[in-house]
Amino acid sequence: MTTTPMTPLRLDPAGSDLRAETALLHRRGPACPVELPGGVTAWAITGHDLLKELLTDDRVSKDPRRHYPLFQAGLPPEASWLMSWIGVTNMFTAYGADHRRLRRLVAPAFTARRIQAMAGDIEEIATGLLDAMAEEAGREGTVDLIGGYAHPLPLEVICRLMGVPDDLRPSAVELIGRVMDTTLSPEEAQATFEAIPVVLGGLIERKREQPGEDMTSVLISTSDEDGSRLSGEELLYTLLLVIGAGFETTVNLIGNAAHALLTHPDQHELVRNGTHTWDDVIEETLRGAPSVANLPLRYAVEDIPLDGGTVIAKGDAILAGLLAANTDPGHYGPDAEQFDLAREDKNHLAFGHGVHHCIGAPLARLEARIALPALFGRFPGLHLAAEPEPTVSCLTYGWGRLMVAPGTSGD
Repeated sequence: MTTTPMTPLRLDPAGSDLRAETALLHRRGPACPVELPGGVTAWAITGHDLLKELLTDDRVSKDPRRHYPLFQAGLPPEASWLMSWIGVTNMFTAYGADHRRLRRLVAPAFTARRIQAMAGDIEEIATGLLDAMAEEAGREGTVDLIGGYAHPLPLEVICRLMGVPDDLRPSAVELIGRVMDTTLSPEEAQATFEAIPVVLGGLIERKREQPGEDMTSVLISTSDEDGSRLSGEELLYTLLLVIGAGFETTVNLIGNAAHALLTHPDQHELVRNGTHTWDDVIEETLRGAPSVANLPLRYAVEDIPLDGGTVIAKGDAILAGLLAANTDPGHYGPDAEQFDLAREDKNHLAFGHGVHHCIGAPLARLEARIALPALFGRFPGLHLAAEPEPTVSCLTYGWGRLMVAPGTSGD
């Protein structure tokens, strides 16, 4: 057991005010105990430099089967929501040689050539969605930017990339949404975990019967140098990881970037006049408003002493506090919370760091680089029409609803 004089901070399962919660975490130092939904305790690493260090520390594992006593003993029912995150077998939960093998097998599906080849598709999808937004706004006066653009664009991209047929998409979208929801009851969370092999198993079966050029077919057929392949379980949960991370997180990136510009017209003007680029917008959004606020979980392989006498004990869970680390005033200065395109240090941990750096980061950046200028080019007078509604989760950081009005170029 970890001994600490500090009472764990209970994280709001709904994530109703992640900014305020982050401020509390900052005041408790770069590493502090927190209570996750279901009563699970963990060390939240909120200091940028400390998190970056631990993300590449061999004393920190992502494999609960080998290094997390609570998982080995059986998660309590109240923590069933964690099963879809840590009770799976893929790159996300692998450690050491296992991780290197899985990443090597998955990498061919995410080559630079394959990603860049999607640019034309992304432009086509964006144009079609913007046409539909214009029609709806013409009828209704306002439109939900998330539901009409930020959500369907990366959904269509990842479904084309992975070869998800139209008839399987609704169930896949519902599944990913429930995985991200940290307010589910234990029964709902267990049902979600049990739905993974049903929903994604259907995709695998379809692609085994009718293989194509899509990435699911590539993952099914990819073999390592020694002839090994992804096991059935690894394939299933790799699809969960790739589709989930390649979809929901990009929704938040596009939505968060759009919201930042809509609420900071002075910064938007710097993009309009060419002082700063869309890449600046994307990187500053990823820094200050990362798509994932808190990423579960990692585990201490052995005791890890920290400065100040704190010790993360062997077997303790570790939560990567990405929002807190990316807005750490100790690293970025007193204006760390501000959206500032002129910020010199836009380096961030939104896509992780080290061997677990997100393999889909280039695709997310490409989608945002196309989607954002297309949106604001089509609607130069775009403005908020209602108070935004945040996503319901203590893990993700984004907007569930973002009502906007197209306006005119003179607005």
